[in-house]
Amino acid sequence: MKEIKVTGKQPNSRMCFVCGLENRFGLKSRFYELESGELLAIFRPATEHQGYPGRLHGGLAATILDETIGRAVMISYSDNIWGVTVDFSMRLRKPVPLNEEVRVLARLTKDGKRFFEGSGEILLADGAIAVEGKGRYLKIDINKITDLEMGEDEWLVTPMPDDPETIEL
Repeated sequence: MKEIKVTGKQPNSRMCFVCGLENRFGLKSRFYELESGELLAIFRPATEHQGYPGRLHGGLAATILDETIGRAVMISYSDNIWGVTVDFSMRLRKPVPLNEEVRVLARLTKDGKRFFEGSGEILLADGAIAVEGKGRYLKIDINKITDLEMGEDEWLVTPMPDDPETIEL
């Protein structure tokens, strides 16, 4: 394992299933930009996120992995440019336990004018890869996705007391 510096934190929303801080059923994931150019998501799956007993539902594993890869584009572009999934696939290797911190690491692998491709992994506490994924995404301005304003009350960087300055990966 090596220590990697956190260079930024991406915004959370109020009600998004993945990053919404007020969504009582959501994952409440936090997203950190790393000096390696990768994006790291951290979350703790709860009992409500269960598939098989004690295990994260596979569809939710796909959800967090897809979201993290799709957000990786925001490291290079403004937070108004989002990745909209065109194609996504994943491979399950190991079960993801509930009630433990889970990390998702993602990066861009190809960056074109309108589309980008990325890959990522869900990492277990011991560093083992539980799930691998890759996808192709359309770059699109948030104003073309929704007609709602993404104002400060809906989309904000929320400092947390346990936000890391470095991450061991």
